[in-house]
Amino acid sequence: MTAFKGAEESGGFTGSARRTDRWEHLGVTREDGVVTVTLARPEKLNALTFEAYADLRDLLAELSRERTARALVLAGEGRGFCSGGDVEEIIGATLELDTSRILDFNRMTGQVVRAIREAPFPVVAAVHGAAAGAGAVLALAADFRVADPTARFSFLFTRVGLSGGDMGAAYLLPRVVGLGHATRILMLGEPVRSAEAERIGLISQLTEDGGAHQAAADLARRLAQGPALAYAQTKALLTAELDLPLSAAVEMDAATQALLMHSADYAEFHAAFTTKRNPDWRGR
Repeated sequence: MTAFKGAEESGGFTGSARRTDRWEHLGVTREDGVVTVTLARPEKLNALTFEAYADLRDLLAELSRERTARALVLAGEGRGFCSGGDVEEIIGATLELDTSRILDFNRMTGQVVRAIREAPFPVVAAVHGAAAGAGAVLALAADFRVADPTARFSFLFTRVGLSGGDMGAAYLLPRVVGLGHATRILMLGEPVRSAEAERIGLISQLTEDGGAHQAAADLARRLAQGPALAYAQTKALLTAELDLPLSAAVEMDAATQALLMHSADYAEFHAAFTTKRNPDWRGR
């Protein structure tokens, strides 16, 4: 009964798990609907561990269940965004695992990317310095990549003898920058610096030096104050329609709009327009 009541109060029947009070391997802050998640191993350029991956996966699932987050900023502490998987704690450790355990690990990293793409709120990556390996894919999976001139994206998987198509990179990258650029980037593993990343569409917004985190926070606040249902459905359709024929896509659009036309936010826009005020978006 308690779990059911909690689901009612949260506005949906999305799960009975309680909010995690403290995340051991991530920095997490919440303010006015914006959740900021910071990769916080600056002495290792925020290299990811098994535990950090698991925390990211579980945090994103928890936020998606709660429906309290209106936008999320993913950032890195110190000199760079994220240098990828820790060479010793992951690459060295996986050499000792059997195939079944390695498959479990690889599925977990993919679940993180799916959680970012399927989250019902926009995700903004604030990128400075290195975004390498898994770090580059985490940024790629975000809805927006806000970067300063120090940013460099390196999809290094072939450099360590693995497929460049790790964690969904071979699916996502061609859809962001095109097949030609994606082939070069994933095959050769060479860094894509900020100027080129902006030119080919890998960066959503290029800031001044040191400005990525503030610009990402400003964008997240703007998104958090906007029509959350509209944003959530736009994100869902962008992902779902990547592999649909046009006829199926326009039918999905029509059904989505029909549902949203019964939302409180849609009625609120009309009320605000007719009374010459700004809409008070409630995400309902």
